[in-house]
Amino acid sequence: MKSFTSEPMTDILSWAHNTLKESDTLTFEVLNPDFGRGHYAGETITIGEADYLYRSYKAWSDLGELLFCRMLTPKTVTEHTVAITYEKLDLSDSFHASEAKEEKYGTASRFAAIHKNEEPAFLSAYLRALRSVKVGEKKRILNLGINTGDEFDLIRTILSQEEYMNIELVGIDHSDSAITVARERFNEGNATFYVHDINDLASLNLGRFDLIITIGTLQSSTLEFKSLFASLVQEYLSKEGAMILGFPNCRWMGGEMIYGAKAPNYPYSEMSILVKDIHYCKKYLQQKKFRVTVTGKDYLFLTGTKIL
Repeated sequence: MKSFTSEPMTDILSWAHNTLKESDTLTFEVLNPDFGRGHYAGETITIGEADYLYRSYKAWSDLGELLFCRMLTPKTVTEHTVAITYEKLDLSDSFHASEAKEEKYGTASRFAAIHKNEEPAFLSAYLRALRSVKVGEKKRILNLGINTGDEFDLIRTILSQEEYMNIELVGIDHSDSAITVARERFNEGNATFYVHDINDLASLNLGRFDLIITIGTLQSSTLEFKSLFASLVQEYLSKEGAMILGFPNCRWMGGEMIYGAKAPNYPYSEMSILVKDIHYCKKYLQQKKFRVTVTGKDYLFLTGTKIL
């Protein structure tokens, strides 16, 4: 087992990359982070005659994520050290690799195993966005790309029953199987779901909404991003309406949400398209007299509320 004491992170990263070329796992011994609580990464901690460079468990978890590995539970080696093991993720275990169309996100797909509301990085940012738009005061809410309804479920969870039942919910998705599940989950009478092409919203005669939510949908290659976004603001948002747009900055692989969206023609995460799309929406809404914030990490949430 490889041991690291005062070696810099550049050495550890290089060793890890080389080891993972030949093996699906790697294990190394380092200072137990519990002995350096409150220190920053790279600070020297002396124990007896040995000097260690401190790294927290968060730093080791981040390194595993960057290597496309999961970090297993550390094991005690000595009084002051632990063994950390990384295990390669199965990168083929991902809905991103599916060539299906309508049911790529259906109930039989790998996507159906994902529960974003159980990921703290997603949940915290989405909750902040919902509270920012004062979701409990809205009367009509539209969600594009609703799938089985998790985004509505969180609204139902954080509101009182009276507040929730006073809201008319409308969800649209192209997956028949996902919408079937959504209809079963939300049978209180205040939710309507459509299996429909988002490019053809006009044929549904939906009217206007106090809040429009769309998370991980607008950037689909099958949609005309700019024209669809403009039509949502101009034709479907009420005079005092608000918007919550969620832009994925992650990938789902091997049971993990991995930071950084995969860009075309790049072997690593590259954010130019993501930043460009967010900037476009932010600027457009500001020109329409919206107050706009951008929050989050693995999902970036653009929240727009009307300046009255």
